[in-house]
Amino acid sequence: MSEMQETFIAHLVELRDRLLRAVVALVVVFICLMPWASEIYDVLAKPMMDTLPEGTHMIATGVVTPFFVPVKVTMMVAFVLALPVVLYQAWAFVAPGLYAHERKLAIPLVAGSTMLFLVGMAFCYFFVFGTVFHFIAEFAPKSIVPAPDIEQYLSFVMSMFIAFGLTFEVPIAVILLVKAGVVSVAKLKEIRPYVVVGAFVVAAIITPPDVISQFMLAVPMCLLYELGIMLANMISKPAAKSGSDYAAPTAVEMDRELDRIEDAERDSK
Repeated sequence: MSEMQETFIAHLVELRDRLLRAVVALVVVFICLMPWASEIYDVLAKPMMDTLPEGTHMIATGVVTPFFVPVKVTMMVAFVLALPVVLYQAWAFVAPGLYAHERKLAIPLVAGSTMLFLVGMAFCYFFVFGTVFHFIAEFAPKSIVPAPDIEQYLSFVMSMFIAFGLTFEVPIAVILLVKAGVVSVAKLKEIRPYVVVGAFVVAAIITPPDVISQFMLAVPMCLLYELGIMLANMISKPAAKSGSDYAAPTAVEMDRELDRIEDAERDSK
């Protein structure tokens, strides 16, 4: 077996070990949270329950839905809690193959992207859900008693969490584009109007059909785009001025250097 094949197999073995450790961490956290699965789902459902009429509850149309939906929510929470271990295992696998300057940049980017994603989820839970559900409750006809299905509610919540989590990753995306040389800070400033329009288009597609929730997604996206430009401008190094400090020698200096070379050759003889 060649050395290259042995190295490849060693990398596969290490990748397997890292994945197993991440999965074990996730399973351990999930098992520890399972006794409180119902309470965890109640916390997730609180924004919706606060807007429902008094005495109204959410419904489950499937036979096993009351069991599986809280389990799915608990799995999601377990993944968030085990995320530091998962990210560490991923980092430990790729770090040996990175240069020193890449490692210095990767650590804050990974930590920052994780924090921004969690902040986006928190913003969605504490601010967006209450506003959206209150709008829906106010808009609904009085002859209708809302009774949301818990499985559809989970699907809606997950899609909103992902949308806002990814939205809050905009600064990281901007920094990576600038550091990779794909686009310059000046170009990002130039296309700012198109980004604003695109943010509102994306918000109109992702969020429910109300102006408030669209603004609550589009405005942070635009602000985070500006934050990304500021950070990219701060950390991007100016291009090295290779020839700016060079001055061509004068004729006198060249003659002096030629005389020195001739004298050195004469002395060597």
